[in-house]
Amino acid sequence: MGVPVRVWPRAPLMSNKIICDRNKKSQNIKSILLKKLKGKKIRSRAVIVIGGDGFMLKTLKKNKNSSNLYYGINSGNYGFLMNKFSPEKTINNLFKAKMISISPLEMKVVNKHGIIKKSLAINEVSILRQSRQAATLQVTSGNKNIIKKLTSDGILVSTPAGSTAYNMSVHGPILSLNSNKLSISPISAFRPRRWKGKIVSDKSIIKIKNLNPIKRPISAVADNIEFRNAKKIIITTNKKIKFNLLYDVSRSLQKKIKIEQIRRETN
Repeated sequence: MGVPVRVWPRAPLMSNKIICDRNKKSQNIKSILLKKLKGKKIRSRAVIVIGGDGFMLKTLKKNKNSSNLYYGINSGNYGFLMNKFSPEKTINNLFKAKMISISPLEMKVVNKHGIIKKSLAINEVSILRQSRQAATLQVTSGNKNIIKKLTSDGILVSTPAGSTAYNMSVHGPILSLNSNKLSISPISAFRPRRWKGKIVSDKSIIKIKNLNPIKRPISAVADNIEFRNAKKIIITTNKKIKFNLLYDVSRSLQKKIKIEQIRRETN
């Protein structure tokens, strides 16, 4: 994942340049911005997204074939993918914001009936037990076994952008944006207890097989899109898709990830 920095020409603001969640806080921020932007110009192809991380993920996936640049403004909780809103500074920050490009994971799921479904994941693919029984999984990359049999609550495959989300909660490694790596992390591993996961190239083709789909069913989740009764999951990085995100110079995604890495090292 490269981190190109470019200066973009400014263009008149159009009504479709702001995509906003429906909650009251998001709508209030939108009203303030529209007043601040009246008669002003913003960067060409820039789109302001007001909401939380989940809303940003949904927006990006809806516009996967677009070359727009998305500047997120947080109106949710954590807002790791977003920028902080300031009535005084946000417009100026938008003009100076730097761009990063990230590619999503593509998840292909074959369920117990042989039906194939696909979805994109910007943060992670989560494989989760679907019942009170722990999942029994086999994970391979190419022709190599990553683990022959994992008994656990599930497993995560995370991108660098998502490595500070669910992946960090299960004690997976935090990856730098330009690492060209993916993290594979177990969720509450029962056997083998000491298996901590693996870091692999983002060129890897990761295959996860449910070893007991009848007694121990699993769900496959791409960010927040769930497919139940998964029998086999294939995960790849889709390099043909590039999501262009804009970040304030002082709070770039790279800096946020670096801060989390330092916090982990010092704890």
